[in-house]
Amino acid sequence: MRTLLFAIFYLITINSYSQQPNQNKNTLFTAGFANAFIGGLYDGFYPYSKLKQQGNFGLGAPDKLDGELLLLNGRIYQTQHTGKTFEVKDLAATTPFSVVNYFEADKIIPVKKQLNKAALFKLVDSIVNNSNAILAIHLKGSFKSVKTRAFPPAEKPYIPLAQILDKQQFFNFKDIEGDFVGYNIPSYMEGANITGYHFHFLSQEKNAGGHVIDFVTDKITIEIDFLNNFAVSLPQTPEFQNFDFKQDRSDEVKSVENGKRE
Repeated sequence: MRTLLFAIFYLITINSYSQQPNQNKNTLFTAGFANAFIGGLYDGFYPYSKLKQQGNFGLGAPDKLDGELLLLNGRIYQTQHTGKTFEVKDLAATTPFSVVNYFEADKIIPVKKQLNKAALFKLVDSIVNNSNAILAIHLKGSFKSVKTRAFPPAEKPYIPLAQILDKQQFFNFKDIEGDFVGYNIPSYMEGANITGYHFHFLSQEKNAGGHVIDFVTDKITIEIDFLNNFAVSLPQTPEFQNFDFKQDRSDEVKSVENGKRE
């Protein structure tokens, strides 16, 4: 029921939002619907050219998968399942699910000590002190270690992401510099978005990346952008119109985010 209510609200929101594009830079914009994507709707529908009109910062997935997407400083990068990472030039290509915003840091926090994933999330929680805030988060600097992953291309008939975890490819980096692009999305947006912390990585050389599974920081700067609006564009396809939103996919989302079955 909560997912259905959010879907209805999002439909209303996006109709008014689309009439005034790019007017509010504190808006989280989502192309697609998280539960549908996690459940196997991998066909792209939203062009990268339009996505870049909604933000200069964000993350997502490419059409039919084959890796992960990251949007930084207005440029889109893809890390394929082979590990190959490159700037995407074909803006006619489409995404089945992406989340973006215009990034303007409201808080900037330098961190000179090493932090693992749990410690960094705890630090951000203490700084923000608002469990219902929508946060865009940029980490930049050096990392002692970063573990990422990317999914291979999917073939029809599609099956949910949690059922193809054995096909994901992992990449481990040591003493590397780069950027984390991500979000902390509150639980009341579950279903429409992937809630909790979610990051993608791009190396300083722009030749490595992927969905972040684990990490230890070295010297980084944390930038936090507080967002107070959200909007979505939903796919107008028979697959989406007939998708079963009654199924609880919360455990599947956790498995996909962590790269292993819970």
